[in-house]
Amino acid sequence: MAKTIVIDPVTRIEGHAKISLFLDDAGEVSDARFHVVEYRGFEKFCEGRPFTEMAGITARICGICPVSHLLAAAKTGDKILAVQVPIAGEKLRRLMNLGQIVQSHALSFFHLSSPDFLLGWDSDPAKRNVFGLIAADPDLARAGIRLRQFGQTVIEKLGARKIHAAWTVPGGVRSPLSVEGRDWIRDRLPESIATTQTALAIFKDILDRFQTEIEQFGEFPSLFMSLVAPNGDWEHYGGAIRFKDSAGNIIADGLSEDDYQDYLGEAVESWSYLKFPYYKPLGYPDGIYRVGPLARVNNCDRFGTPLADAELAEFRQRAGAIATSSFLYHHARLLEILACLERIERFMDDPDLLSDRIRAKADINSLEGVGVSEAPRGTLFHHYNVDANGLLEKVNLIIATGQNNLAMNKTVTQIAKHYIHNNDLSEGFLNRVEAGIRCFDPCLSCSTHAAGQMPLHVELLRPDGSLVREIYRD
Repeated sequence: MAKTIVIDPVTRIEGHAKISLFLDDAGEVSDARFHVVEYRGFEKFCEGRPFTEMAGITARICGICPVSHLLAAAKTGDKILAVQVPIAGEKLRRLMNLGQIVQSHALSFFHLSSPDFLLGWDSDPAKRNVFGLIAADPDLARAGIRLRQFGQTVIEKLGARKIHAAWTVPGGVRSPLSVEGRDWIRDRLPESIATTQTALAIFKDILDRFQTEIEQFGEFPSLFMSLVAPNGDWEHYGGAIRFKDSAGNIIADGLSEDDYQDYLGEAVESWSYLKFPYYKPLGYPDGIYRVGPLARVNNCDRFGTPLADAELAEFRQRAGAIATSSFLYHHARLLEILACLERIERFMDDPDLLSDRIRAKADINSLEGVGVSEAPRGTLFHHYNVDANGLLEKVNLIIATGQNNLAMNKTVTQIAKHYIHNNDLSEGFLNRVEAGIRCFDPCLSCSTHAAGQMPLHVELLRPDGSLVREIYRD
């Protein structure tokens, strides 16, 4: 008899979602769906607001990656003003985004995912969290917390707040970096680099024990999309859009965010509030593509910094020229943290960061603008249409997590088919299904995390909706 398993909520992610697993008469998984079950409506309720408020408004979408929306909104505002951001303003924006990537990736790796690696997939779920990690390896847990603190404090030194800093504005930024802030960042960099190198060593040491996960956690061909610098270097703020396929072929390059509607489509499904973007030339759903750390690492020719480039060479030796397993998002995050720290280190002797020429001012010179930036989880687009007074008439946001939606659903299906057989619903198997989603570190709304263990409710339902069996995890 066909049955359905519902995992609700999915734990150790930012936001609210559930997973449905559909079993056939033999108890084997026939399909799986990753549902986003909350509706926010930012695109609609921003209509009628001045475009100058969008950085502050859209930053409230998320408490973990507000900087991503600050930057994308400000860059869209730059287009509407038709201004050139002063070089100091651009460098300061870049510095804040580097801090943002560090803190967000540190949260994902140390707090949300490392309990699976270090404590075990089948460990007690009440202890399989950051508190269990603190008990098992307090030095590593403390180092991870301090690494995230470093990234958050970089943001605070620039914008005066760690979260929702009203600092980036159309045309530039509000204030430069202080000498005291620069000195604090410089002093903490060696520790942060050492922590990242330690995490990389630990992860590479245990990676050989996760061959099954590498092969089953979202191992499939797809396109990869990200920003790339004009010289092929890894990029997080400027550059242009590149698509590569799983064989390493560049499918499209040098694409402008202004033309995103020519190459990106957005499909919808009745069972999720999260849209399903796809690469238009291949259609839906064949145009599946991935964004975020793995895409950026696959698409770039190099990081352009010595420590990260050495790690990138080893990464490609292990995974191949193009890494196609979603499990390797975790490895890619550590590479990006190291590259970000090296770039921050380069900034420390740059006098432009202390300059007061940080903002260009103008009136409305365009009624439409598209801004793009690399959020920790992937490429983020903001598209605004305004009237002559600068009031928003239409808003479209293409979020990184949404662009991974097709890939997340495919990953969940692949894991479930491999691990769940004969109605076996053991805790470890269900955790592996959730862990497939955590590879992408999805940010579904303004983040929600629970101390200790979050509840899990699994239901097996007949096709007519009647209950066969249910399991509670309190």
